[in-house]
Parts: sequence; structure tokens; C-alpha cells
Amino acid sequence: MGAEQQQGMWYQPSLLAEGLDDMRHGTSGEGGTRATVHEEQQTSTASERERALTSDLMAQVCERDNLNRAYKRVKANKGAPGVDGMTVNDLYGWLVQHKEGLIAALLDGSYQPQAVRGVEIPKVGGSGKRQLGIPTVVDRLVQQAILQVLEGILEPIFSESSYGFRPGRSAHQAVQKGAEYVAGGRGIVVDLDLEKFFDRVNHDILMARLARRVSDKRLLRIVRRFLEAGMMQQGVCVERQEGTPQGGPLSPILANLLLDDLDKELERRGHCFCRYADDCNIYMQTLAAGERVMASVTVFLEQKLRLKVNRAKSKVAPVEDCKFLGYRILWDGRLALAPKSLERVKGRIREITRRNRGISLETVIQELNSYLTGWVTYFRYAECKKHLQRLDEWIRHKLRCVKLKQRKRPKPIADLLQSLGVPAWRAWLLALSGKGWWRKAGSPQAQEGMTVAWFKKQGLASLADRYAALKP
Repeated sequence: MGAEQQQGMWYQPSLLAEGLDDMRHGTSGEGGTRATVHEEQQTSTASERERALTSDLMAQVCERDNLNRAYKRVKANKGAPGVDGMTVNDLYGWLVQHKEGLIAALLDGSYQPQAVRGVEIPKVGGSGKRQLGIPTVVDRLVQQAILQVLEGILEPIFSESSYGFRPGRSAHQAVQKGAEYVAGGRGIVVDLDLEKFFDRVNHDILMARLARRVSDKRLLRIVRRFLEAGMMQQGVCVERQEGTPQGGPLSPILANLLLDDLDKELERRGHCFCRYADDCNIYMQTLAAGERVMASVTVFLEQKLRLKVNRAKSKVAPVEDCKFLGYRILWDGRLALAPKSLERVKGRIREITRRNRGISLETVIQELNSYLTGWVTYFRYAECKKHLQRLDEWIRHKLRCVKLKQRKRPKPIADLLQSLGVPAWRAWLLALSGKGWWRKAGSPQAQEGMTVAWFKKQGLASLADRYAALKP
């Protein structure tokens, strides 16, 4: 058996069979569902029966197939090391030595996660920093194994209007559903912005919601430990009293579980809405109705779920004045690029095409293709052909500038242009010009030598061509 096959099947059947019955309820405990004023009584007999079926979930978590799938997913996701420095490539060797102890700790509920490694990354659009918490590789394996079991229990109860981080659902589906609502006459949007949502999740409220569906106290106890695991920042471990930092496999489903209360409340009221993680748009017919909904939903979120609505960023406005997941929905339901999305892509292009990077034009083009191909694929549903054509022209101008700047002196510039078919006297006219690099790159000589066909030979992908090929 090859190394890859061995690493894909680290967990052997004998490990599951040996001693499993003795381990299933090795310890007692309250599993982290501390009684609080937030916890609600269960009144549904059917719900109680369903919950009774979840009393031995840790055995499902530790099943061979489940753990192998979790291992493969963690391995495929790669990711940075946690506080212990272990990489995903080190995981197989660690499991060979410690798998029995890991499984025993999971089955008796004594598993203790390590602290997460705190990392701050810039938010999209540059408006502050986003806090990430990177668990250790072993903790990611355990979280992934728990996630795979919880998905089967929680996914069926989630709202049809929830699209974020769910199997078989996507941002495109959310945007297209929103466009349907607008085309149907709901042209006013209640755009809710939750302030630092992942940092403010109340642990007691979240665990009470999970305990509604899960009765295995070992699993509940381990999930609470993941929530309360400290965060290592600059060598100091900081205790966490709230929040579920992004970075671990469990974070998205726990966020969806908490916000499912919001979904159910909006459904009860009969509202049309789309939610993608903590990004929620409610579609109304009039501005007055939108203002009333904004006020009442804000009270619901802040009083019942203990979340904070960012009043500076939340708004009630015509749909064309809002953006949703990077798109702008027009009054008739058509999709367009949000202005900020265009600004962000230009900012990224500027970073890649900086003239002082000291890398070859070929490398710059490879980086552009890698980024822009994914970008235009995401925005393929927007009506943005003219934007993309202008963006293509601007990118070629930037690359001409890079190429000329790399030649630096007049003679190399003249030699380059002549090699590209520009007559000598015209090539020297530009090379000896005192114009700046941007103006030189926009000159007739530069455009005559470095044509659209020339850039295609260099491997530069055209956004407009890619968009036309993808357009449904």
C-alpha cells in the first residue's frame, strides 16, 4: 500500500471495535449547557424524541469512516499550523502514535482542545481587521469529525433562506433569490450588519440552542471547550468569554445554528429574506415597512440573541443603493457589479502590477490570471461586459508600463520596441522622451508593439473573453 493510501486510511477497524462499548458512557457531566435565563424549555414531544436519538453521538464521531473522511478533509484543506506548530503533513505520524488515546478521550468526553492561534487579517475593502483563530491540526480533525455528524442533525432544520457555508448552497443562489424578490416588486432592502458577529456570540445562548437538538453531554462538553479555548496572541494566552472565531471547521455551523433563531422569526412574520452567514437582507415593498422591520429585528437580535447591530452600517434603502455578497441588484432584478467590488479588484491588480516588485512579466501575468480568473467566475452572473472590457484595457496599460520600466534605459527600450515591429525612429522617439512611465505605456508606439494579440501570446487571459464563455 502506498504512502498516500496509508495516510488516507489511518484509522483501522480494530480501533473502533476494541473497548468501544465500555467507553461509550465512561464519564458523566453536564456537557456545558449551563442553566441560564436564555435557555428555553422544550415543549414538543417530537423534538424530545429526536433529541433522545442523539444521546450517543460521540460513537458516531469516532466511527472509522467518519474519522477517515475528517482526516482527508483536513489534509485537503491544508492550512497554517496552530500554537503547537504541527502541520497537516505531520498529522499522520502523530495519529499513528496517539490515535488510541485520542479516541478514548473523545468517547469519555475528556478531550481538551488547545488554545487557538490568533491572527488578524485585513477585512475586504480595508475597513479594519478580522480576527481569526487557527486551531491546532489535531483540533481541526476533531472539529471536522464532529461537524460531519452535526450536519446530519442540524442541516434539515435550517431555513431555506440560509445559504452560507451549507452543503449544496452558494452565494450565487442567495443573490439570485434576492433578485427574484426584487423582480417581484420588493425594491426596498433592510440591510442588516452585525457588528463583530463571530467575536460576540454568547456561549450560553449558543450551547442552549445546540442542546435542543443534541443530548450527548460528552459532545456538548467538548464543543463548549472549543468555544472557551484561549487565544494565543503575541505569546500571551487570552481567555475567551464569548465568540466563535473564524478559522475552525465548527465555526460556520455554530453561527448558522445561532442565527437560525433569526431565520425562524423572519419566516414566522412572513418576510422575504436571504441570509449568508451574518450577512442578511430583508426585501420589502415600501420604505416605511422597511424602517419598522429594521427597528423590530434590531430589538430581537440584541435582546434575544445578545448580538449587536451596527447601526452605522445597517440601513434601509432602495435595492440599487445596496450591495449583497459583492453584487448590486438593479430595480428590475438584473445583477450588476457593486462599485466596491470594482474598486477592490482594481486595488488587487495594482498590488500585483507594482513596478518595483523585481519579478518578470511572465510571473506578473501568471499571478493576474490566477486571481482574475476566479474573480470573473464569481461575478459571471453580473451584467458587466463594458466594465470588463475597460478593465482589460487598463490591465494591458499597466503591463506595458511594467515592461517598459523593466528596460529602464533608452537603448533597451528602443531595442524592445524595434523587436516588436516598431520602426527605429519611432522607437527612439519614445525611448528618449521625458514622459513618465504611465504616459510612455499609453503611447502609440507601446500599443503598436505590445498589442492585444501579443499579450495573448504571453498568456494573459482576457476578462471579457472569459466572461463571455461563462455567461449563462
